[in-house]
Amino acid sequence: MRDAGLTEAITAAGGVSELARRIGIAQPSLSNWSRIPAERVLQVEAVTGVSRALLRPDLFGVEAAAGTEAGPSAARPPAGAIDEIDSARAQEYALLASLLARAPDAELLTRLAQLRGDPSPLGLAHLGLADAAREIAMERVEREFFDLFIGIGRGELVPYASYYLTGFLNERPLARLRDDLIALGIERIDGNYEPEDSAAMLCETMAGIVGGRFPAAPGTDQKMFEAHVAPWLGRFFADLERASAANFYRHVGAIGRLFVDIETEAFALPA
Repeated sequence: MRDAGLTEAITAAGGVSELARRIGIAQPSLSNWSRIPAERVLQVEAVTGVSRALLRPDLFGVEAAAGTEAGPSAARPPAGAIDEIDSARAQEYALLASLLARAPDAELLTRLAQLRGDPSPLGLAHLGLADAAREIAMERVEREFFDLFIGIGRGELVPYASYYLTGFLNERPLARLRDDLIALGIERIDGNYEPEDSAAMLCETMAGIVGGRFPAAPGTDQKMFEAHVAPWLGRFFADLERASAANFYRHVGAIGRLFVDIETEAFALPA
């Protein structure tokens, strides 16, 4: 059954076919909607003139506008230890790390479903992930994670810097990263045998540096980003966004790709 916002948009456009034509998708795809996907809200607003608050009041209504966190609530350093921007960056890295390390459990899916965002591309990507978290079953997301990253023999994607940069695992990019981690006094937890150049562990490392959990000199986050993140992680997230097995995880890919782009642009600005 269509919700009120989608019905309003269809009426304003003059029918399902016309709305589908205006936003550039096939009519059967739009006919399968029960509500407007988060990532389509601004586009539908633009072509119909119907306010986003009417199209998706759960996302853009008065109550939804109260909070715009980048990710689920996480432990934070004491107030004043890091600034607001770095706190948001650390949360973003931590969110990506948690979703790349393992399939989300029921508790995390519930928290993800409460994500809020603004009309920026990254904010809309958060809203898309929230929608996906509300709709996907635990069994499906676990299977999707397996197909993407584990598989029979190997998954659709191989989320390691060494593989992306050399075509092989455990190569020079991993050795360089380990050298830098040793210099920073960052050690792998006992019992964790995952290579440090995995996308999950790299995001966790960046979250720790940016958020102050790993003490480091000013500018360390930029050096680590430019040496170990920028050369490949954006490409990995773009591949995840397009992966054939990705449904829930295409939204994770979109968030990661956009966030890496934002970090790249921010570090390129004059000091």
